[in-house]
Amino acid sequence: MAQPKREFRGAWIQCVNGQFKGIGTEVMQRTLSYQLDELQKDGCNVIIFQVRPECDALYESQLEPWSYYLTGEQGRAPQPYWDPLAWMIEQCHRRGMELHAWINPYRAKTKVAHANAANHVMRRHPEWCFDYDGLTLLNPALKESRDFICEVVRDIVRRYDVDGMHIDDYFYPYPVEGVKIPDDKEYRAHSYGIADRGDWRRHNVNLFIEQVFQTIRETKPWVKFGISPFGIYRNKRNDPNGSNTNGLQNYDQLYADVMLWADKGWMDYCVPQIYWEIGHKAADYDELIHWWDKNCRNTTLVIGEDVERTAKFKQQARKMMFHAELPNVKGTVLWYAKAAVDNVGNYGTQLRNLYWRYPAFQPTMRHIDGKAPKKPRKVKVVNVEGKNVLFWTAPKGKGWKDEAVSYAVYRFAPGERVDIDDSSKLLAITRETFYELPAVSAGGKYVYAVTALDRLQNESSYKKVKVRY
Repeated sequence: MAQPKREFRGAWIQCVNGQFKGIGTEVMQRTLSYQLDELQKDGCNVIIFQVRPECDALYESQLEPWSYYLTGEQGRAPQPYWDPLAWMIEQCHRRGMELHAWINPYRAKTKVAHANAANHVMRRHPEWCFDYDGLTLLNPALKESRDFICEVVRDIVRRYDVDGMHIDDYFYPYPVEGVKIPDDKEYRAHSYGIADRGDWRRHNVNLFIEQVFQTIRETKPWVKFGISPFGIYRNKRNDPNGSNTNGLQNYDQLYADVMLWADKGWMDYCVPQIYWEIGHKAADYDELIHWWDKNCRNTTLVIGEDVERTAKFKQQARKMMFHAELPNVKGTVLWYAKAAVDNVGNYGTQLRNLYWRYPAFQPTMRHIDGKAPKKPRKVKVVNVEGKNVLFWTAPKGKGWKDEAVSYAVYRFAPGERVDIDDSSKLLAITRETFYELPAVSAGGKYVYAVTALDRLQNESSYKKVKVRY
């Protein structure tokens, strides 16, 4: 099966479900190592790791307390001490994967009862928060809320070598019948002259999205900003350009104008959560993936997939066919990682043996950087303790746009033309400057080609070497 050479192949690793809470450093590292190993075998090239579920941190922060979902007590550091985000970045990069830090921007407390640490925003600035159906959220109407979240984003991007920042579908709270959002005071105080309350709420979120985007660009311009909205933008009955669906809407109920963000260039990739099955009465997957492909054209479109539901309805093959056929769909993010790792419905096996069999680069982000680095130097094969190891030297480069940070290794059998556009010839993507050559099934003279990749995975021309077996 032909595979694209560039494809976003992601998986969400969540903490808010409690899978890591209180299990301890050693067990959590062992669990994550196993998940990353299996996802690497499945062909995954992006890990979206939840590091801020409720204005807290799964990393060392001076701004927010250690997460309850890490240690079981908000504010208590892990013992033995470690920094999960720093550790995950190292582990993902070692496996040729990107790491995108996933934060929940507004949520200050879930419905799970626990005490808040003294330095939590709910205790330091309760006036920035409101309660809604058992949740506590930072108020999107307040500049103080926006500034605080962006301070957290800047801190993560500045101190950690993340490849992306990611937010999910929680903007204004999911509506509960009979429960009103308590923002009358803020609307009276600063409505910006906007007469419609819904338009005003959307404006508040728009201000936030633009500010986050600018914060990331100012701090490290190569770090991607991704958003994963709810799977329905608008229903056709509310908007002639909407999808033929009948469900909750980003625009009308969550006050998230995703299409505006794409058109303004405020996000680098968009992952609508199309978690339903093909044929769902209210939200047909077929209808929705075609709608997003048609309408979300000003950013990189990636589809959020529910592994368990897809397996339950035995629809992996049909959904992957849509991915292959639709021109603007550039990849998949799996909800969620553990379901793929557990190989629910043989989903992971199909990825590693068929759909994601060969490695893949990230989709290009030419609006950030489209220039490739120079090619590797001094490519040679050395026999190390009976094994052939390919070595090379990094190309010279100045500045983040020109420096090589990883490399691609290709193999061509005797008589084959060197064609680095053929994804089936791609052996590995690595951050090392060496690669142990795998065994070959037959003798002869093989050609290995090595290319350099920059932070946005723009690819250089190749340098080749011949090896006789």
